[in-house]
Amino acid sequence: MVSARGLSATYKNSKTKHFYYLCIKTEHMNFEELVLKRQSDRRYLPDAVSKEEIMKCLEAARMSPSACNSQPWKFVVVDDRAKLNEMADAAEGMGMNKFTHGVPVMVAVVLEKMNSSARIGSLLKNKDYSMMDVGMAVEHFCLQAAELGLGTCIIGWFDEKRIAKLLNIPKGRRVPLLIAVGHPNGATRRKSRKPMEEISSWNTY
Repeated sequence: MVSARGLSATYKNSKTKHFYYLCIKTEHMNFEELVLKRQSDRRYLPDAVSKEEIMKCLEAARMSPSACNSQPWKFVVVDDRAKLNEMADAAEGMGMNKFTHGVPVMVAVVLEKMNSSARIGSLLKNKDYSMMDVGMAVEHFCLQAAELGLGTCIIGWFDEKRIAKLLNIPKGRRVPLLIAVGHPNGATRRKSRKPMEEISSWNTY
């Protein structure tokens, strides 16, 4: 949550009143409300997303947990319109992700190498810790975006090689996810989820 002092400082340091308004608007959102607010948005207003807002999302991702504190990620933020158009072309296929055309910001999530401790643990336990870590970091990013009044959509369907070439990502690095970011043009939807008894149990499977 943002304190009154924090709001004042934010206003003085930000370039627009819009960012200040977002902080006021979301000051009293609790975690349950935040979880319900975050959704996959596929319609966006043409309004620009400020660098300050993106930096807050990146900081939330940076603070996320990871196996052995490995932090095996890099977030490549794209707001250049020419590159955004190419990324949208790379994400569109078989009728998928047409909404990405016109999105004001896209973030490519690059999977970096784990540290030695995480690599050994991943190998011995036959579990890809790095993908779990990236998933948590991306969710942190998206929850922070939701608190700021931004919409996001996590995208896994795209031409990975084309994205890697466009963004000069080193060979051998994977790009498991893209994140679309913008001001949502639509209401928060009611979530459809499996019942609690189907997704949880106590003391035995």
